Parts: sequence; structure tokens; C-alpha cells
Amino acid sequence: MAFGIQRQELEEWKKKVKNGEIAFLTHFWYDARFPNYTTVTKVGCSDLEKLLAWGTKYNLRPEWIHKRDSFPHFDLLGEKQKEILQQEGLIDHLKRFRL
Repeated sequence: MAFGIQRQELEEWKKKVKNGEIAFLTHFWYDARFPNYTTVTKVGCSDLEKLLAWGTKYNLRPEWIHKRDSFPHFDLLGEKQKEILQQEGLIDHLKRFRL
């Protein structure tokens, strides 16, 4: 379940993903399977080759891609989430979600 984002942010992420861009969406999140995590960053791209190449750069495994609808994406959690957001220069995500 997602919290802390506006519809406009979600729509912008979807638009970028559909256009074959690497797109980032961070939001507050709760999933009983991962009780120690309160946020997730979805990194999506409709161009699977591009998404795979991006994931390889961060040692993300191909089987970790969620292939849902038209929005394939990786879910980033915890330290890996923070590390990648820093390396991608997405400091605003880190600050906004207190990571």
C-alpha cells in the first residue's frame, strides 16, 4: 500500500516508464512481508533491455523485475535503496522520505 505521493507524481512516473525512460518513484509503503521497511523506490522502464542494463550497474538481478502491466520495475528497499538514490543524485527523495 502506497502513501505520501500525489496522483500527478504517479502519472508522471507512468508516462516516463511508457516512454522508455528510467523513472524513479519513492513513496511511503507498508507490506506485512517486509515490516522493517517504510519506503520503497520503484525504478521502472518499458524498455526491458534498458532496465536490465540499468539494474546490472547496481548488481540487481533480472528476476527481481516486476513485470506488471505496462510498468516493469525494480523495487528498491533499505540500504540498497539509499545507496542507489545517492548515486543517481536523487537527494530530494532521500530528504523527503527521511532516508
